[in-house]
Amino acid sequence: MIDKAEKMEELERQELVELVVDFLHRTMVHHTLWFKEVEHQMGMARALDVLGAVWDKSRKLQMKRLAEALGFELENGAPKTLAAMPKEKLLDLVGDLGKNWIANDGIWFQEVENRDNLFDAKRCNDSCWTRFSPFEAWSIKRFLKLSEHPGLPGLKRALGFRLYAGINVQTTIEEGPNSLLFQMNNCRVQAARKNRGLADYPCKSAGIVEYSAFASGIDSRIKTTCVACPPDEHPPEWFCAWRFTIDEP
Repeated sequence: MIDKAEKMEELERQELVELVVDFLHRTMVHHTLWFKEVEHQMGMARALDVLGAVWDKSRKLQMKRLAEALGFELENGAPKTLAAMPKEKLLDLVGDLGKNWIANDGIWFQEVENRDNLFDAKRCNDSCWTRFSPFEAWSIKRFLKLSEHPGLPGLKRALGFRLYAGINVQTTIEEGPNSLLFQMNNCRVQAARKNRGLADYPCKSAGIVEYSAFASGIDSRIKTTCVACPPDEHPPEWFCAWRFTIDEP
């Protein structure tokens, strides 16, 4: 039927199900494109400010409409089913969402690499981090209600709430009031390559963008130094390490 349909009413039941999922996808992409265009026209700081207001309004509206359509109850603006889940199940769900995120990232990378080449895939990946890291820092900062300049203690807390934190093993070491050492002890991506007998993926160029943008997004006074990151040699107990310093604790 789908190959002959001229309007939605002519679709079969399963085809309508697929259309519903496609509409959700279109909404997510449109939301992202709006953010990207405001960032292009007005700068990242302004785009994040606008995003905060948009998300507060849009989330309430969309959740209410979906709850009415799908017949689920809301509690504090989220599906009541989530509120009823045991804490352990919620933590598992957080981990699953992180796995979905990193899988989606890998699919994008591989698709560009397969269609073009590794250089273009790395170029797109590195550029993506210039936007995602400031956004994730802003999102976590907002979630934790951190002050404008929370310093290294704020950064230490924020690192524990990244999408990575639920799927990787990481350590933060306080080297003093002005220095914080971060180690990625087990990276899901690198560990998978290691299990397949492959060399480390050379992620240093992306990491420099990722970690420096994230740290400065939490506190603009924080400076980031790469201790080591593939293709650099590293000890077996971690894949990459980063040092964050600040002149004023």
